[in-house]
Order: sequence, then C-alpha cells, then structure tokens
Amino acid sequence: MKILVCYKWVLDEQDIKIVLEDLSLDSSRVKYKISDYDKNAIETAMSLATNEDSVETLTFGNLAVKKSLKDVLSRGPAKANYIMDNCFDTADVFVTANILAAAVKKEGPYDLIICGEGSSDTYNQQIASRLAVLLNMASVTFVKKITKNDSGLMAVRKLDDCTEEIMIGGPAVISIVPEINKPRIPTLKEVLSAARKPSIELKLSDLALSAEDLTPKTVRICTKGFVMNRKNMIYKDSDAAVNVRAFVAALKQEGVI
Repeated sequence: MKILVCYKWVLDEQDIKIVLEDLSLDSSRVKYKISDYDKNAIETAMSLATNEDSVETLTFGNLAVKKSLKDVLSRGPAKANYIMDNCFDTADVFVTANILAAAVKKEGPYDLIICGEGSSDTYNQQIASRLAVLLNMASVTFVKKITKNDSGLMAVRKLDDCTEEIMIGGPAVISIVPEINKPRIPTLKEVLSAARKPSIELKLSDLALSAEDLTPKTVRICTKGFVMNRKNMIYKDSDAAVNVRAFVAALKQEGVI
C-alpha cells in the first residue's frame, strides 16, 4: 500500500493565555505542535505499514509549517510533502480540502489516506469527508480500530450507540478517533534520522487551482476564550450519603444528568 497521512501544524493550546478584560487570546508566546489527533493518524499508518508499504505525510500551513517536518518524519514516515503559503491564515475547510486534494492528485495516487478525527484547534471534522468527495474515494469516518488482512482492510467505526465493522477493499479516506492508539514518543535515533529523509515543498501555484477554489466560504471574525462562572456549592452534612443525594439532585436540576 501507498499510505498518506494528512496533518496540521497548530498552536499548542497549553500556551494560550486568555486576556480577562475582553476574553481575547494572547498567543504571543505560543509554540506549535502536530495536532494531537493527527499524531494518532501517523501512529495508525505506521502500525499498518509493512516493509512493502510506504508512508508519506501531507500538510498545508503558513511559513511556520516548515518547522513541523523534523517532528513528523521522526515519527516514522519516509517522506513529507508540504504546501507553505500565507493564505493558510484565512483558509477555511473548503479551501484547505481543495488544496490538499490538488496536492494528492499531483503526488498520488494513494491506496489509503488517513486523517485525524479533527484538528485540535478548530475541530471542524470535515477534511476527511471533503477529501473523499474531491478525490472520488470511499470514506470511512470515526475509525477506532483498523487491521489488514488478505482481502483488504477491516475497520471498526465508533458510532453514537453502537460500533460498525466495515471491509475496505479499495482506495479510501479514513478519519480515526483518539482511542485507536497512543502515539509513541520518537527516540533520539529517530529524531536524528529524520534529517536524512526527503521533504518536498509543493508550490500552491503549481496545483492548478482557480480563484474560486481558494476563496473561503466562511470567514472567522474573532476567537475569544470562555470563562466558566462556578456556583461553588459545598455540601457539609456529617452524613456522606446525604451529601451525595443532595449533589445528585442538584445535577439533575441543572440538567447535567
């Protein structure tokens, strides 16, 4: 198989500060990372790949995305493809999917494209499905387990009230949920070897996209933090059972349970 993993280079949410005066986000000291969901996708690809298979990655980002290459290659893939353009800062899922699909058509074909369930910044959960439509490939979303056998790939999907088993016999785009695995931390040897692996920049101007393809359908006006005002209710009865009943009753009254 020729496997491709799509990932996103995002702000590390742990470094973001909320300005209490207007709830704006202070990202002046924020570092970047591979989206946590995409780390699961990379780990999934490496667990599926055998010596006969190849694993590549693809990402679209602004000028900061180049810093992601060493990290992603240290996690096992043999090659990293990236599109670097400042239009990323205003791109929505429509534009992002168009760009990624055009890059896949240029570098592919691929037997399997793996995406995270969503990105850890905007979490739109749309890229995998949009790619499948644009590339005319099968779509399998919310995969919690995937294995390979002689007939193809067997996937288990996580649905609201059940699980679903699906046999994938041809090219497909899948999205995986975080519980599928626990991503490994690259070793020092893997980090050093990443520098010897190829990383290919794909120019946006070479992807044959129209102005309409690159025009966002949605525009983000602003992003603000959320501050929760807690009721700070304390139950002090000497009988623990009474406190538990009062606590449960309060949760029911609030509609939590």
